[in-house]
Amino acid sequence: MGRIIITLEDYRVKHSISKYSIIKNCDVSATQLNSYCNNKVTRVDLPVLARICDYLECSISDLLRYEPDEPEKDIDHDFGDL
Repeated sequence: MGRIIITLEDYRVKHSISKYSIIKNCDVSATQLNSYCNNKVTRVDLPVLARICDYLECSISDLLRYEPDEPEKDIDHDFGDL
């Protein structure tokens, strides 16, 4: 199964936005924002992401990325004449 990567930290740094400004303008705690920035969130709070997108004037696709699993390599077992 693939996974969702939170790219908020990359976006924040690229656009020179402080964590403090996000905390103050989006009504999130420092702990919560750090979890999003460090991609340590297991259950995404959609209203939080909506507030962050509103403040940053960005799309959800600017903050989230889908990363598929690498396909398993097909192992060819040659058992010869059994």
